[in-house]
Amino acid sequence: MIEIKNVSKSYVKNQKSVDSLNLEIKDGEIFGFLGPNGAGKTTTIRMITGILEPDGGDILVDGYSIRSNPIEAKKRFGFVPDSPDIFLKLKGIEYLNFLAEIYDVPIEESQERIEKLTKKFEIYDNLNNTIESYSHGMRQKIVICGALISNPKNWILDEPMTGLDPKSSFDLKEMMREHTKNGNAVFFSTHILDVAERLCDRVGIINKGKLVSVGTFEEMKAKFKEETSLEELFLEITEDD
Repeated sequence: MIEIKNVSKSYVKNQKSVDSLNLEIKDGEIFGFLGPNGAGKTTTIRMITGILEPDGGDILVDGYSIRSNPIEAKKRFGFVPDSPDIFLKLKGIEYLNFLAEIYDVPIEESQERIEKLTKKFEIYDNLNNTIESYSHGMRQKIVICGALISNPKNWILDEPMTGLDPKSSFDLKEMMREHTKNGNAVFFSTHILDVAERLCDRVGIINKGKLVSVGTFEEMKAKFKEETSLEELFLEITEDD
């Protein structure tokens, strides 16, 4: 479970990128975080993961504050950032072993998970190549594998399908469903609204730093328009706001 409690963030004085955000991502659900460019999605995710310090409020991951107890909080999630261009000089296997060691994954378990994940995402044969030699899609796959290597309870994914081929995108969505069926939480941002409509148990829409709507797709339809798509609802909500 991830609890965001009255969190705000400003980069410029008197101009809030995230404004008094309250949100709860429950165990057993896929939660989609939607919004226009510059709405505050990535800023929110960076605060959840401890990359950015909130100006106010707190964020709890399974009850641990990312502000006052960051190590314990970070042990409880895997994170896929919005850009996969990280640790480019490392070989793929070096990167995965590095993350497994950080998260204290026993060697036998880590090797088993590395093989399983990289074969699923079809990059197993490229693990001895440096990440800088990978295509964008392959970099996205290695970052996803790295985020999941510790088998974290909470997945925090910022635009995770970007650059993935159709098979890998399908596999990731199936993994997200399986993960939440086992009582875990998935929090992900996306611009692909039809994916969010089909995949998410609930969605939240942020615009200009404020959470303007949250709930199931059916709840949103009942509030706005009965016969519509999530894409049409999204446009109506953000334009009205």
